[in-house]
Amino acid sequence: MTLLAETPPAEIERHWKVLPRPTFTWIRRPELGSAMVRGRASGTGAQFNLGDVTVTRCTLQLSTGEIGVSYVMGRNKRHAALSALFDAMLQREKSTGETIVCGAIAAMMELRDRRRRQILDDTRSSKVDFTMLSPGGAEQ
Repeated sequence: MTLLAETPPAEIERHWKVLPRPTFTWIRRPELGSAMVRGRASGTGAQFNLGDVTVTRCTLQLSTGEIGVSYVMGRNKRHAALSALFDAMLQREKSTGETIVCGAIAAMMELRDRRRRQILDDTRSSKVDFTMLSPGGAEQ
């Protein structure tokens, strides 16, 4: 679910276009809400309530019985619906469609990994090395 929630909606949509369309019924149509985000001082300190974020959630059931659930940050109902469909389709028994779904998930994982590597590279390239100077302001 984290992968689907973090994948840009356009990327999910691109993979959705080549998948067989399953029939489903809504258990909970995509709806907007909010969730409290918590933080920690220095990453390890005491937790505190940081604030609210908008989330979109939905639940659906495929005609074959699998239930898909999604929660995505933001106000994108289509993103939540597609994420729930992928979640349900990944639960299906082995079939020809599953290979396509697993291939789409693998491609999304590769995109996520590339984005993370790019962020790490950008962060490393902007690293500043601070050195200690003598009290007079110049190295001795």
